[in-house]
Amino acid sequence: MDVDFQLGANLAGRRIVVAMSGGVDSSVVAALAARSGAEVIGITLQLYDHGEAVGRAGSCCAGRDIRDARAVCDTLGIAHYVFDHESAFRAAVIDDFADEYLSGRTPIPCIKCNMGPKFTDLLALARELGGDCLATGHYVRRVEGADGAELHRALDPARDQSYFLFATTRAQLDYLRFPLGGLPKPRVREIAAELGLGVAAKPDSQDICFVPDGDYASLVKKLRPEAGDGGEIVDQAGQVLGRHKGLIHYTVGQRRGLEIGGTAEPLYVLRLEPATQRVVVGPRAALAVRAARLEGVNWLGGDAAAPLTAKVRSLAKPVPARLEGERLVFEAPEYGVAPGQAAVLYAGDRVLGGGWIAETEAAAVVPA
Repeated sequence: MDVDFQLGANLAGRRIVVAMSGGVDSSVVAALAARSGAEVIGITLQLYDHGEAVGRAGSCCAGRDIRDARAVCDTLGIAHYVFDHESAFRAAVIDDFADEYLSGRTPIPCIKCNMGPKFTDLLALARELGGDCLATGHYVRRVEGADGAELHRALDPARDQSYFLFATTRAQLDYLRFPLGGLPKPRVREIAAELGLGVAAKPDSQDICFVPDGDYASLVKKLRPEAGDGGEIVDQAGQVLGRHKGLIHYTVGQRRGLEIGGTAEPLYVLRLEPATQRVVVGPRAALAVRAARLEGVNWLGGDAAAPLTAKVRSLAKPVPARLEGERLVFEAPEYGVAPGQAAVLYAGDRVLGGGWIAETEAAAVVPA
């Protein structure tokens, strides 16, 4: 049941700060830290409490989750602090989420949250509390390499969260610890049950924490009413095939929901054009991408000239690619590469870094 917090063999006199969401993962991290002999402090950020507003449980920042985190800390006999960061979260994550959809991009708010409230604000708070490290329940591994700390995939591929942490900086990685990266999720739940934690059977959150019932379009329209403006659905030649009720309902590679019949082959969303409010559709072959231009590249270390794989969606398999400056070139055509998503680069299990997909290059010119 012991895990390595990478703070030396004797943790007496050390202080571990644990980021606690109220879920089973962070609760087990706190429990394992408490068993290590170190002083442990749990901290929770109050970000966006829609759970009470909509009467729905299971969202990671809701009031119930804060109560669960506090209950776990009470059980463990450790301190627990809650910090209100709702305003900062709205500016850094929620407003950005809405604006990205308005610009025709497909955002990943969980990465923006890790870049801001979680791995900037939480780290600052942990240091203010005199912590020797900040431990989280993310399923990734921190490995000490020849040149310092490295970020690696979790041993359990079904739980690996490395895609969402590509923007972690080297300075942050020096201070962070991920004790669950070598454990499968069923074992984590067993540990929670063995330790008598009330969250042992608590379901994992499935949605973006601030989007009730996964209906992100309604939230975006509430924040940006113009997001509901309709427009034309056109083919590659510009021929009008139908109409849509807002670009926010579409993303590159989408097939369902177009409501266009009578075509010789299935149609997919090829791109979104905010300036004209048009959704451009075409055959699957037209989705093939040979390269993507990245922006906001974060490099954690490693040889960019070595054989790399790239992951362009959270559920996609890494594919062979090479990095030429900020241009990511795929060895074989890749499909469903959407601006606004992240491209994360790996050398084996090690995360080298990544960036945001700004635009793509078609693999071939496909006749309309």
